[in-house]
Amino acid sequence: MSVEFTIYKKDGMESGQKLTFKDAAFDVEPHDHSIFLAVKTEMTNSRQGTSSTKTRAEVSGGGRKPWKQKGRGGARAGSSRSPVWVGGGRAFGPKPKYYNMKINKKVKTLARKSALAYKFKEGAIKVVEDFKFEEAKAKTMREMLIAFGIENKRITLLATNVSENLYLATRNFYNILLVEAERASTYDMLDCEVLLVDKEGLEKLNSRLLIK
Repeated sequence: MSVEFTIYKKDGMESGQKLTFKDAAFDVEPHDHSIFLAVKTEMTNSRQGTSSTKTRAEVSGGGRKPWKQKGRGGARAGSSRSPVWVGGGRAFGPKPKYYNMKINKKVKTLARKSALAYKFKEGAIKVVEDFKFEEAKAKTMREMLIAFGIENKRITLLATNVSENLYLATRNFYNILLVEAERASTYDMLDCEVLLVDKEGLEKLNSRLLIK
């Protein structure tokens, strides 16, 4: 089944052109489990794994026995850096760890197709002619968002190429995630209310997802 998109100009008006896909990669029934596996993998692989605590061997001090072994009537102690003491080391605390998960290419591709399919069914995909900006001004970007009525929505902006002007124009917007279209992950496409993509970027993304 062919899929058709209306192409808009940056001022929010229709350009009079249509983008038609006779073979749309995202014209599929969304597969939730593939999405779950893909997002889980992406989130896991993005973890830094740098959390760390000191064991009793690493905490400074505590080399002297606090008091004699017998005769006090209290519990024996060999170091003031025991995990049961305030200021002592941490027992079984976190240490730096490398987080890594793998996912089959077919599952990853199906997940990206499914994410796009959800956004397509929601009518959340807006196609723009291009994202070419003569100047790197946030004002220009804000005017475009207002023209589309999406200035207060979470936006993933998929561009054919992330030019310097486009990067500088979007970097101060907390609600915009700028991604190169072909590199967009499942999570990038799902974690937004609107997918704003340029014509060439959507064509390239569709072609990439059709590769078997």
